Amino acid sequence: MDLNIITYLACICFLFVFGRIFIFPIKKIIKLIFNSILGGILIWIINLIGANFNFHIGLNFFTSAVIGLLGLPGAIFLIAIKLFLG
Repeated sequence: MDLNIITYLACICFLFVFGRIFIFPIKKIIKLIFNSILGGILIWIINLIGANFNFHIGLNFFTSAVIGLLGLPGAIFLIAIKLFLG
């Protein structure tokens, strides 16, 4: 019986240590996903406004991730690429 209690306590300690190691990368991944969703919404708004000027940026994971990682400078970067290399 005492061995079972020690085993349970060791497993609980292992889960706490294991969880502490991986909680930081999980927070970063969740933040990246959230920012990518916001980036996709920003691309959608750019496409709504750009429809009047025959301007369109492809809405896909890569472009959303660029805006998610870089923010507003990433959006300006994608617009500049589209305008100059378009």
